[in-house]
Amino acid sequence: MAENIVKTQKFILKLFPEIMVKGASAKKQMVNQLYQNLLTLLKPIDDAIEIKKFSDKIEVVTPIEKVDTVREILLNTPGIEQVLEALQFDKTDTLEAIKEKVAQTVAKEIAGKSFVVRAKRTGTHPFNSSEMERVVGGYTLAHTDAKKVDLHNPEVTVRIELINQQLNIITAKYEGLSGFPIGTQGDILSLMSGGFDSTVASFLTMKRGIKTHFIFFNLGGAAHEIGVKQVAWYLWSKFGASHRVKFVTIPFEDVVTEIFRSTHESYMGVTLKRLMLMAAEKIADNMEIDALLTGESVAQVSSQTLRNLALIDQATDKLVLRPLATVNKPEIIRIATQIGTRRFAENMPEYCGVISKNPITHGSFKRMEREAKRFDYSVLDNAVANAKTIYVDEIVEDITDNAPIEIVTAPNPECDVIIDIRADEKTVESPCETIKIPFHQLKTEFKKLPKEKNYLLYCNKGVLSQLHAQYLKDAEDANVKVYRPENM
Repeated sequence: MAENIVKTQKFILKLFPEIMVKGASAKKQMVNQLYQNLLTLLKPIDDAIEIKKFSDKIEVVTPIEKVDTVREILLNTPGIEQVLEALQFDKTDTLEAIKEKVAQTVAKEIAGKSFVVRAKRTGTHPFNSSEMERVVGGYTLAHTDAKKVDLHNPEVTVRIELINQQLNIITAKYEGLSGFPIGTQGDILSLMSGGFDSTVASFLTMKRGIKTHFIFFNLGGAAHEIGVKQVAWYLWSKFGASHRVKFVTIPFEDVVTEIFRSTHESYMGVTLKRLMLMAAEKIADNMEIDALLTGESVAQVSSQTLRNLALIDQATDKLVLRPLATVNKPEIIRIATQIGTRRFAENMPEYCGVISKNPITHGSFKRMEREAKRFDYSVLDNAVANAKTIYVDEIVEDITDNAPIEIVTAPNPECDVIIDIRADEKTVESPCETIKIPFHQLKTEFKKLPKEKNYLLYCNKGVLSQLHAQYLKDAEDANVKVYRPENM
């Protein structure tokens, strides 16, 4: 049995079906891009990770201690339809060797259960896949405690692949993210508010293989900006970290002031959206990006009726993608829950609505033209000129440089309180009093804590704790720091 001790884990990545039906040149380019993306994502974890590309799949072999981390990345990488975990046995191409390896490997899993063997074969062998299934199934039934072979409704399906002399026994199967590899479909600039719609729309373009940058129109001060940067960093780090993308902040308070001065109240909401597209177009031109992205959904709010969307689109010559145009709000929330942005969105204030009053739902093109002429566009030009651009992977460092949050590695048990802000049920062990407040509850729950204490925020990587500490410092003038144990 010692020979079955496995020190590595193999992942077999099945490609998104739309990749497989492309022409030879396009397919090769997409497979190469996915391969490069995986190199970028996995090699920093462990240089021993091996990645091999084939025409119809990619294989990843990783040290066993890195399996959980690698699996998480693979399941969130666009372009992968299925992730199969397999045990690999080389120089195992005879039926005698195959049946013994399979029976030995799956014995515990099928004990007391019905099973079936499903086999795939590549290469030249003196037997076919059906014969493999019959021989391996019969031998496994005779040499394990399995209940029976059931070809139609088995409790366990044993999947094996024979590729020339290499035997792969599939031990687990997961649904991947699907979509195209990021980097194959160009760049887009997402108008990011941090709410449900803009975050889900951004996820969908990332999933489709589009390199998604972010532009944020600041109407709510430093705390609002930190909140939006936080969710942008989350989306990038989880689904798009194979490529560097930018986060652009445009100060829009003076633009709103000018809207109040120049625009009739019923056209303020539409005007604001038009001006955002105009500003985004200028930034996109500088970045050589051809398309803009919004989270607008038809008829969700007054500015998103078909007529008003047409009025808004008049303001730009750029292609505007709206992947949520026909998606209902409950479905948007479901996707946000699935991808992990719901908690961010629920705590994100909605600033665009502050200027909506008696909004028009079926605007007039002629009236919109008159309203637009009254606006002083030098205010918009000035806002764009004061835009600030950073890479998303530099967000935490940027916030820290601008307003440093002290990092504590050795807390004082007499006066420090650790707040574990992770969303799971675990609580970090520390020498101090430790309380659990998930990050999405900090805004309301922190106000209830005694003011005289010193509070240290903790999370796994120190990123969310850094951002939330800054948020609390700005919003509450709180006495907060970041707790980062020395072994972290």
